[in-house]
Amino acid sequence: MKTPSLTLLLQIAGAMHLGLICAGALMPRAVHLREYLTPLPEFIRRLFWVYYTFIGLCLVSFGALTVVFAGELASGAALARAICVFLTAFWTLRLVAATFVFDVRPYLVNKYFRLGYHATNAAFIYLPIVYALAAWKGATR
Repeated sequence: MKTPSLTLLLQIAGAMHLGLICAGALMPRAVHLREYLTPLPEFIRRLFWVYYTFIGLCLVSFGALTVVFAGELASGAALARAICVFLTAFWTLRLVAATFVFDVRPYLVNKYFRLGYHATNAAFIYLPIVYALAAWKGATR
């Protein structure tokens, strides 16, 4: 794959992280998360929100780094490949969790939630494919 094409695919992947951040920001309201967290001890509630925030910051970082350094990630350099292998593993594991760990069917109560669910799954499929392609085919002219 030519580097400009791979760079564009990576820029799209970086932008997809923004969409996932938006979906993640809407999720607590959609699943009534505060209601479920309220009976938990304060430490556990805070721990959840800290983890939730850190995951969000990771996604923002992954997306920003991918958009800004898409050309470098497509270059095939050793560090670029290592980062792409890491992101491939990250998003592959997230896809596995989405498929086999979480049962969201009770929360897909309207067409918008179902559409959002399918859109996030499409991102979970696209991201590991693009990062794997960059790790494998980077810098092929």
